[in-house]
Amino acid sequence: MPARAEGKSAGQGLAGLDAITAAVESGAGLPEIVRAAAALLDASLMLVDRSSSVLAVAARSPADERSLMTHAPGVSTLDLRVADDAVGTLRVRARGEPDPLVVRLVLTLIASEVERVRAPERASAEAQAEFLESVLEGRTGERGDLVARAKELFVDLEGGGSIVFARAHPHVPTEEGWRARMLTLCERGARAAASACLAALSERGEGPGGEVVVLVPGPHESVAVRAAESILRELEVNLPGYGFSIGRSRVAEDPLALPRAAGEALLAANVAQGNEDRALLAFEETGAYRLLLSTMTDNPQELQRFYAETVAPLAAYDEQYETDLVRTVEAFLEADGNVAGTAQRLFTHRHTIRYRLERVRELSGLDVGSSDGREKLSLGLKAMRVLGIASARGPATEAGAAGGRVPGPAAAGPGKGRGAGPSGAVAARRG
Repeated sequence: MPARAEGKSAGQGLAGLDAITAAVESGAGLPEIVRAAAALLDASLMLVDRSSSVLAVAARSPADERSLMTHAPGVSTLDLRVADDAVGTLRVRARGEPDPLVVRLVLTLIASEVERVRAPERASAEAQAEFLESVLEGRTGERGDLVARAKELFVDLEGGGSIVFARAHPHVPTEEGWRARMLTLCERGARAAASACLAALSERGEGPGGEVVVLVPGPHESVAVRAAESILRELEVNLPGYGFSIGRSRVAEDPLALPRAAGEALLAANVAQGNEDRALLAFEETGAYRLLLSTMTDNPQELQRFYAETVAPLAAYDEQYETDLVRTVEAFLEADGNVAGTAQRLFTHRHTIRYRLERVRELSGLDVGSSDGREKLSLGLKAMRVLGIASARGPATEAGAAGGRVPGPAAAGPGKGRGAGPSGAVAARRG
């Protein structure tokens, strides 16, 4: 009987080790590897890197997780080393006494994966920022040169890659250094899906928000999808009191097409701006806005002029007098020009809607009663969103904006939006 039990235990150990190695080989990421290790060791685990950042947690209960976080009695700390270099620690709260040999194998596997995942951090933040800025501005040079420069940063661009723009907008007073924390969270989220991602703070535009640009290497869209989703999860969990908008590009199979991908990601982030219920948007989901991508990239001044001639006077009036002219126009276009339908959407009397629409005509010179007026106002709203200018009621909701239809609170007032093009200063990490 003991021999049979011992054989069963050995079989379970081999199965557990197989689950860990399978997670490593498949690139499932550190959270999945730690979960497999926790199951094998029958323990709650917390993985912490050299900078004391928590990389992954697998706890049996919230109480166990709190114990790991506070290093309570019953929690042991095991060093993770690769050769002579310490790469982090593993906090363990075990039910029994795990086999020391199994523990050693687990520590070796996790340490090796941590070192592999964190390898891009060996490159300086300045080098990453400079490389990303050159990509966003189209200063890529020859294909071979671009690929070679990426390899110096432990990134393989032979198969192309994707761009993700992540924005955070504080709704509460902020602490010093929160943008650097945002960068760390974006890096952690992206590298849970793709270990060799590059990330840097962007300093395009003005305002209280923060923006991080992330390069996800490789030809697989599924990896970019997971990276963007993981970035959003990290931000939502660890930055309470902020609103987020995330834009993801299509895969640029040729690395020389990454500047185009940056424009796509920026467009998606602009459309998602202020959208509480849909903070993450892919370029393919931006609807009619996609038609304005080339204008945003090649001739943003024309978009600025069109916005100034149509919607800007309404947005300025709303900001000054706390009215809802822009939102009224959006709702009116949503309702196919029906005043009663607009009033129903805005929970407002029809007479109030008519008064607002008359004010729109006086301020913009455009009559919503004419097809030409409605068309120009609709395009003006799209120009506003493409330029990254948030209205007082969140994202545009006019016809054709299926990617960003749900209104949300403003992230920035009129004239405070982000720049139209993907180029701009990319900042290195700050403490």
